[in-house]
Amino acid sequence: MAPSQASGAHTLRSVTAPFDLADPAVVADPYPAFARARTVAPVQWHEGLQLWLAFTHAEANAVLRDRRLGRIWKDKEPADRFESFNLIHRNAILEMEPPHHTRLRRLISTAFARGHVERLRPWVEELAGRLVDELVERSAGSRPVDLLAGMAEQLPVDVIAELLGVPEADRPLLRPWSNAIVKMYEYDRTREREEAAERAADEFVTYLRGLAADRRRSPGEDLVSHLVQVRDAEGDRLTEDELVTTCILLLNAGHEATVNVTGNGMLALLRHPDQLARLRDDRSLLPTAIEELMRFDSPLQLFERTATEDVEIGGITVEKGRKIAALLGAANHDPAVFEEPERLDVGRTDNPHISFGAGVHFCIGAPLARVELQASFGALLDRTSSLELGREPVRRPEFVIRGLAELPVVLTP
Repeated sequence: MAPSQASGAHTLRSVTAPFDLADPAVVADPYPAFARARTVAPVQWHEGLQLWLAFTHAEANAVLRDRRLGRIWKDKEPADRFESFNLIHRNAILEMEPPHHTRLRRLISTAFARGHVERLRPWVEELAGRLVDELVERSAGSRPVDLLAGMAEQLPVDVIAELLGVPEADRPLLRPWSNAIVKMYEYDRTREREEAAERAADEFVTYLRGLAADRRRSPGEDLVSHLVQVRDAEGDRLTEDELVTTCILLLNAGHEATVNVTGNGMLALLRHPDQLARLRDDRSLLPTAIEELMRFDSPLQLFERTATEDVEIGGITVEKGRKIAALLGAANHDPAVFEEPERLDVGRTDNPHISFGAGVHFCIGAPLARVELQASFGALLDRTSSLELGREPVRRPEFVIRGLAELPVVLTP
């Protein structure tokens, strides 16, 4: 049964979410369903998921920022089936609230403050150029090549691996681990996917414990070395579980977001050739274009919070212990905030999208993601004379993490 309503709030019938998030039509294009839902109520109950959904920018933003709505991690059950998966979430900054979140973010930010993002910028730009050159050579203006496999999936993994100091020989291990773990975030997962996620988490944890031990013996200039060494003013430092979890979070969140912004964003540009031509003609639009592509087709669609006390959001009361989710894609298409939200505009400057989250959980890797995305799209524009869709792309069947399985393109030098 649905929860009770606040006095004076909408009746339950008027705020029951009218669609299934697993519906293939919604997965393929959720934005029309979001638009219809926003006309009904800003916050609606989803009976199948047993949580509230916030459809508007104001309410989704409130969900992300209200300190009475927290990330409250509960171990997956049975615990013996998910030992490593639970470990990497129990110690994750994404799953914590102050004061534990404040402490952990301070330590991680101190390590990041050593200039890692700017140190990597030239290396990222060189890598992006090399990957695009390889795609151009294989395509030669006539043969479709998969932009995801050839560049989008490889670049962020290589960047995170370089950031962490993972030896080149071990880097092919990282992407399969990440892909398996993030499948646990979907609502329609199978037991097979759960078991694959736990295996990947266990292997990843074991590998990073070994890497951290090596950096303690022989520190370098990589982020793992700095995370091992970092202390705050009180002498506090990361536990080994916190260090391992932070590295896994950087890969999983950074890899998935960058891959899916690249795929979703390039598909949007290919389907809006006027905007692609505009960006090719004026490369100064690249920073605003990246923000617009993140808004237009968000890589993460849903982010849950749990009420630590009764909280009123959008005319309903989220009772203590109940969950409410910000629908980021719906918020990013709210016409109350974005002029003509269904129009792609690479020059859009008034763009308060929430694809990186908001409040204390704003993505700590956002600066690095922006460097990667600007390098990728810049290289694609700089090293081609034309980009065309090779054939209809294949979309991944999941709703929460929105992305493509492949994006065949034809690149002309």
